[in-house]
Amino acid sequence: MLNILVCVKQVPDVNLVKIDPVTGSLIRAGVPAILNPLDANALEAAVRTKEKYGGSVTVITMGPDQAAEALRECLAAGADRAVLLSDRAFANADTLATSYVIVTAAKLLGSFDLIFCGKESLDGATGQMASQLAERFDASQLSSVCTVLEVDEDKRTVTAERELALGVETARALLPCLMTVEKTNYRPRIPNLKSWKASRTAAIEMFTSDTIPGLDRAQIGDPGSPTKVPRTYPPEKGPGGEMIREGSAAKDVEALLARLADKL
Repeated sequence: MLNILVCVKQVPDVNLVKIDPVTGSLIRAGVPAILNPLDANALEAAVRTKEKYGGSVTVITMGPDQAAEALRECLAAGADRAVLLSDRAFANADTLATSYVIVTAAKLLGSFDLIFCGKESLDGATGQMASQLAERFDASQLSSVCTVLEVDEDKRTVTAERELALGVETARALLPCLMTVEKTNYRPRIPNLKSWKASRTAAIEMFTSDTIPGLDRAQIGDPGSPTKVPRTYPPEKGPGGEMIREGSAAKDVEALLARLADKL
């Protein structure tokens, strides 16, 4: 029976986020928070793997108390256990500090055969978290997974297809293995009413900095985050382009060359 972990994050809906022109900080007030879409794909991959091979799926996230809502979405979609890491001491954490807290807490829950993650989050989009988690879990890693082909518990291997720039690669890795999942084949399921109602009252385990034994406070939150973002700003909008339509390819090329000649 597989023990599966899915790392998720609640993020602001970036389509509604604006930037304060004076401070350069994100204006989050009034912006709804959602489950990171790529994490929903990772959860679907994990649940399908559980359904095929047996086992249990635990979801874990670090965030404010409201992040429990994202965990309830995961429970409704097939997760068996939900864990929230919430404490003001975790605030202002970069990916290094966040991965440290997640792995330290996750090790209290037991050992995991498979760890699933989205490849990046909407708000940060650094793509750094998975590799840091794999390193801290001492796990192998398969990135850009589009299909989990086989899990062999006897041989302690997982075989998957990975999306590459020029095609698809089949790769095998040893368990424990962390996989980042593409959305290609893992469209999130819509929970049925029974599952949704059950998720509303399901227990969510919570850990704080005081209830995670051995947590080094120098490695959490702002003190444990070497990455500092002094300012966020939207990209400057450059001049608009020009479409050349002269009626034929030959005339288009002639017009283009004329414009380039004017620049010399």
